[in-house]
Amino acid sequence: MNDSGFHVERRGSAALFVICRGSSANALSREVLLGLGRFAREVETWSDVRVALVTGQGDRYFCAGADLKERAGWSEREIVHQLGLYRSELGALDHCSKPVVAVLNGVALGGGLEIALACDLRVAAPHVRLGQPETRLAIIPGAGGTQRLPRLIGEGRAKQMILLGESIDAATALAWGLVNRVSPPGVDVVDDTLAWVEPMLQGAPLAQSAALRAVDGGRDVPLEVGLDVEWAAYDRVLHSEDRLEGLRAFADKRAPRYQGR
Repeated sequence: MNDSGFHVERRGSAALFVICRGSSANALSREVLLGLGRFAREVETWSDVRVALVTGQGDRYFCAGADLKERAGWSEREIVHQLGLYRSELGALDHCSKPVVAVLNGVALGGGLEIALACDLRVAAPHVRLGQPETRLAIIPGAGGTQRLPRLIGEGRAKQMILLGESIDAATALAWGLVNRVSPPGVDVVDDTLAWVEPMLQGAPLAQSAALRAVDGGRDVPLEVGLDVEWAAYDRVLHSEDRLEGLRAFADKRAPRYQGR
């Protein structure tokens, strides 16, 4: 725990970043934003961590968006600086070589949803609501929402969420592909997520990293270019000890012991 509104904890080979600003609806302060970026970069160096999770404290709010009280005294120049930090720090989440999962324990609005969009996967508690209400405040999503949201759920639905400024429930988010899973009622969403990602925790980290690189690197390029990206990513795992261990384990009918080499 620290005084910056977040803490980091470990659950086996998973690392959790927990926003803990309950009195402020887990709002995204500058300190929390910088902490998220630092967490994403440090996770890269933790060899025993296979998956990173981002969640909020309690069961009401994942993150209700930007800390408007903090921002009230800022000049336009300071706000522009904050927009740059959104890009760099949430970009660190987006480009992390290890799987990053947003564990939506409560409401995720504005910048809170944009944190989740920067993650690879999203798991939601059944009572969660998600939205981009910025246009109601005469601004627009400024932490990647206008770009990542349509890439995930399609332009029409993204424009609907942004222009109407209305939130959607977890069931709708699942149907639209905004979240990958909704936890069963009465089950702790963090525990459920850890159980759900168990195959990642036991999987081959080099292969997971290479797969993420291939998917992300081919996102906005022609198919032929994307296939080249995939080829380069495959070449990395082709020469790995983990690939040989996978073959040995299959032949021996045992669980593989991947070392990330």
